Amino acid sequence: MSRVYIRPIALVDSPQTEHGEAVRLGGSLVWASRFALIVRDGVRVVSRERVAAADMPETLARLPDHLGPQAEAQWSALRKVHAPLVLGSRTVRLDQPHVMGILNVTPDSFSDGGEFLDNPQVAAEHGAAMLEAGAAIIDVGGESTRPGAAAVWEGDEIKRVVPTVQSLAGMGAAISVDTRRPAVMEAALAAGAHLINDVSALRHDPRSLSFAASAGVPVVLMHAPGEGEDLHAGADYADVVLDVFDWLADRRDVAIAAGIAPERIILDPGIGFGKSIASNLALMNALPLFHALGHPLLIGASRKRMIGALSNEASARQRLGGSLTLALKALDAGVHLLRVHDVFETVQAIRVWRGLRDAALTDFAQLP
Repeated sequence: MSRVYIRPIALVDSPQTEHGEAVRLGGSLVWASRFALIVRDGVRVVSRERVAAADMPETLARLPDHLGPQAEAQWSALRKVHAPLVLGSRTVRLDQPHVMGILNVTPDSFSDGGEFLDNPQVAAEHGAAMLEAGAAIIDVGGESTRPGAAAVWEGDEIKRVVPTVQSLAGMGAAISVDTRRPAVMEAALAAGAHLINDVSALRHDPRSLSFAASAGVPVVLMHAPGEGEDLHAGADYADVVLDVFDWLADRRDVAIAAGIAPERIILDPGIGFGKSIASNLALMNALPLFHALGHPLLIGASRKRMIGALSNEASARQRLGGSLTLALKALDAGVHLLRVHDVFETVQAIRVWRGLRDAALTDFAQLP
């Protein structure tokens, strides 16, 4: 089967460049002036062509009939402006990047396992601190998904998650529940959560798709190669970037067919899940491509193993610098949501990053 991909390759800070017009990616603060038009037959890339934004309509018109609709859909998706996320009393606009703060109520998460497990009040206080630091959403998880982590019975997961969700809901927070189990999704939403973040992309339990559709809340679909309990298993990529893109496109289509509204779908390429360091780096460098799927993008690279591997095996708590580097890379790609442990520092980085692009604060007159 032949597929086509439109990958932004020249990112700019303005709609006007020395090469002519630029395209605003996914309604974000990032623009692209040049693109790679890639055609793949099965797993083999058969052609690559560099195309300026102004020349794209003419280039797409020359594609074979079986590729034209794919390419037109991606070209439209790249320019799509996403509607805000309405999460309870909070509205999260997607024309600017936001932070999703991680709150693990687990005994064994790789970074903060056990820290907030036994005392819901302590967990709620940490959530409140993240809100005060500028987190737009708090992501509550009761199961570790690190490699080798033990499976959790859904009853235990509910006992871990629900008290914290209830406390955060009392604060008026926008709350995401990080779970693969529909019973946990249901209990968390009933307790006041507003968004489902499923690292299995609603594959772990056959009931998840229908529940998410009936719940009518936003859903994060994340790429992971494994099935069942081990999401990291079975990784075999011909081209990790294009394979993950195709996988997310297919899973998105399954979700829509099940009744989940397209505007409620958020996509995550799954940094660190069944991927080598080289694969993770390739995905981070290719993040602008994923706007061509037509949905808001979420990245969770905070404190991930790749940072330690690239920095003399620094421990999870010593990976702030690497986490911020990856966060800024995602911002430069127009990613809408950053799932992070270090909220204060990441929000500060976003504010400075935005200031560098604000014509009211800095002079762009000498730029071409």
